[in-house]
Amino acid sequence: MLVLVVGPSGAGKDTLIEAARRKLEGDRRWRFVRRVITRAASSGGEAHEAVTEAEFAQRAFALQWEAHSLSYGIPADVAQDVAHGIVAVANVSRAVVADAAQRFSVRVVEVTAPPHLRAKRLETRGREPSEQLASRLRRSVPLPLGVWTTTVMNDGSVEEGAARFLAALSRAAGIV
Repeated sequence: MLVLVVGPSGAGKDTLIEAARRKLEGDRRWRFVRRVITRAASSGGEAHEAVTEAEFAQRAFALQWEAHSLSYGIPADVAQDVAHGIVAVANVSRAVVADAAQRFSVRVVEVTAPPHLRAKRLETRGREPSEQLASRLRRSVPLPLGVWTTTVMNDGSVEEGAARFLAALSRAAGIV
């Protein structure tokens, strides 16, 4: 099973994924996928594998996409884990959900938050200039029809959001 985590910028996806990873550490049923990104490791945010564009072009990926002038990839070995019954959790763009659903058994966990809270989080993150922040806040891509989806409202404390997210992951994976 491949659990795709999607949601708008500033919704808190990385924070919730990291909280779930820590909580489920050692549980071999789960894999929290580390994305490959053409962004410097020192840029903050999620722990990712930083590569150059040339290095990215040489790699094989289970899923890949471009967003905000960066290239993103989910390592190819995720397909093998999913085939062996491991629940792989990956932060992806909505733009790859349809492709993923054609190739894998997928569930989608959508993380969201009110616009004012997302704006505050993006400003605090300080990774993008203000014109990019406005673009990120406006961006909206619909999910494809027919894909199992659940939504997590991340509008409280990290602990509250993490509890909601863990419950959603368990529902998605059929582990209650």
